[in-house]
Amino acid sequence: MPNTPIAPVAAPAAIAPAGSARAAAPAPDPRPHRADGGDGALGDGMPIGDAPADPRPHGAGELAADAACGPAPTTATGPAPDVARSLVLPADLAPVALLGAHDEVLRAVERGFPEVRIHLRGTVLTVAGAQSRVDVVILLMSELIDVARAGTPLTPDAVERAIGLLAASARPAEVLADDVLTVRGTSIRPKSLGQKAYTDAIEASAITFGIGPAGTGKTYLAMAKAVDALVRGRVSRIILTRPAVEAGESLGFLPGSLTDKIDPYLRPLYDALHDMLAPDALPRLLAAGTIEVAPLAYMRGRTLNNAFVILDEAQNTSPEQMKMFLTRLGAGSKMVVTGDVSQVDLPDSRPCGLVVARRILDGVDGISFCELGSDDVVRHRLVGRIIDAYARYDAEQAAARAEHRADGARRRGPRRRAVGRRTIAPTGRSRA
Repeated sequence: MPNTPIAPVAAPAAIAPAGSARAAAPAPDPRPHRADGGDGALGDGMPIGDAPADPRPHGAGELAADAACGPAPTTATGPAPDVARSLVLPADLAPVALLGAHDEVLRAVERGFPEVRIHLRGTVLTVAGAQSRVDVVILLMSELIDVARAGTPLTPDAVERAIGLLAASARPAEVLADDVLTVRGTSIRPKSLGQKAYTDAIEASAITFGIGPAGTGKTYLAMAKAVDALVRGRVSRIILTRPAVEAGESLGFLPGSLTDKIDPYLRPLYDALHDMLAPDALPRLLAAGTIEVAPLAYMRGRTLNNAFVILDEAQNTSPEQMKMFLTRLGAGSKMVVTGDVSQVDLPDSRPCGLVVARRILDGVDGISFCELGSDDVVRHRLVGRIIDAYARYDAEQAAARAEHRADGARRRGPRRRAVGRRTIAPTGRSRA
């Protein structure tokens, strides 16, 4: 059945808030409209008027569509009239795949745009409000349709990230639907603009530095790119390494072989590999040397050809170690260096090799630096807020230390001042 046209009301009226009683107007066909397939069809924007109230509560079950549209009253200096636009949901997508269980995706869109009214009748989604916001919501829903078609599960978190990507003038479908690795029916994809730039840099550059706080996916995405390169035959082995530096506490002597000693430091890499490889494949690849785990101290003198090499926790390297590692690069190899410069476990007297490398190698052709931030955190939402809070605290402490040093310098003043040929000491004694 064709979509019921939106008819103008006879007289203009002010827009009533959601759930309030509205003036009578022609009611739409209560039967659900079915789309003919393809991308969602957009309706023309038009000023809206009042419509009869739906007896069901807003957000419960199927939402009511606007029944009628008409010109909204405006003045020469008043705000622009509200408009309504419609989007026909595609028939090739299950409603639960697009709208989420219990319409949780649709409710996330409503929370992101509280100034607009969203109604769903059958497969016709109607958005009403200020034209600029309505256009953004329609664009967002169109992008979410493309994301769902690519097989990416839609969740409220995905909606929030899509809204952030639109605010950054990026297409959510290009970011959220970019497969890095698919294993056992599960796809690993970037979830932010920073992560997308990071994976693109790994693909394009021989050496990539991923610098950012905890939870931004630096190590996990690097491992996904390494496994993908191995599966595609681009490299013949994966080499994982990191400096053996404890995070604020000493574990003392560790018994066993070299692998047993280094294993506790490489657990994040092993965890990522277990997610990306079959349970029986990892021991086999480790035994064959296809995946190698080695401490950073044992990398000197080696030439790493046709390998994907990952250096994790690089903020705990010295400048000498970093130089030694980077010069191991051989033919047909890629290197990814990950680290968080806000979590350095080196003694205060030792400079950070990652910081020094960023200063020295910035701008060198073939080397990319990707800076990730709190917006790229893919763990719990609180992780991003914790990172921002600590960043503000560190900035305040740095400013306080700088002010303290400046006050001390002002109080001390000049040690001596020259008068003619004599130097007068602060005590008033003079000497030739």
